[in-house]
Amino acid sequence: MKLEQIDGNTRLYAILGDPISAVRSPEVFNATFAALSMNAVFIPVHVAAEDLACAWAGLTRIRNMAGLVVTMPHKARVAALLDEVGLAGQVTGAINAARRDADGRWCGDMFDGVGFVDGLVAQGHRVAGWSVRLHGLGGAGTAIALALAESGVGRLALHDLDADRSDRLSRRLAAHFPHLHVSAGPARDDNFDAVVNATPLGMSASDPLPFDPAGLPPATLVIDAVTKPEMTPLLLRAAETGHRVHTGKHMHLGQARRVAEFFGFRLAPTDPAPHFTQEIVTCP
Repeated sequence: MKLEQIDGNTRLYAILGDPISAVRSPEVFNATFAALSMNAVFIPVHVAAEDLACAWAGLTRIRNMAGLVVTMPHKARVAALLDEVGLAGQVTGAINAARRDADGRWCGDMFDGVGFVDGLVAQGHRVAGWSVRLHGLGGAGTAIALALAESGVGRLALHDLDADRSDRLSRRLAAHFPHLHVSAGPARDDNFDAVVNATPLGMSASDPLPFDPAGLPPATLVIDAVTKPEMTPLLLRAAETGHRVHTGKHMHLGQARRVAEFFGFRLAPTDPAPHFTQEIVTCP
């Protein structure tokens, strides 16, 4: 749909975040809306943390606002504002997508983790049995940790600047996944199949590296969840040191497919990107 075709029947979708310049959801969803001539538009909405409650109250009262994607730093706070939260959102305490139900209630869930694993699988990686070190345990990082555990990784080393957060998540995962070897804090060695950056570091060119891949074994896959730029400073450094890299684009496309399904769009199973047709659904 072209912008001049927006009318009184247009369904609205938006992504809320701070900052908002690096998000890719608008380009992915709007390209699909245009390709399918759907009367819908997806916009970025820059909302500071202190304005979230006010902005949320207004946006969710717009009758043709059909769905909202949520990015940092709002994922945990929005979860508390919803009428209903799905299982992954309950476990992680955060959500990254919410939709309006037929009765006007808003429900949401967390899709970062399953999108991350879907992106790996789409690139031919089989994560079962992997040894993984994960940096950053915010909303996205916690969801990624849960999805990796559900996918059967054998070892998961968690690292976050908040040591208490690492310890709490380590204990929760150990309780739910008794066969998973999970640890918190600095890893005792660097012998990992994959090392993941789930921190915001890399969104700005001036950011320090979340870790230096130079000391990792040559076979280690270096993964960044940051989506823009696609080749982050971390991945550029990893390529220099001869490591394979996996960009945040793959996580984003996997996540977009999951969010699209949640919003009620039926995806063709062979589509590599979220090209879909609309089938309105309600919260389960």
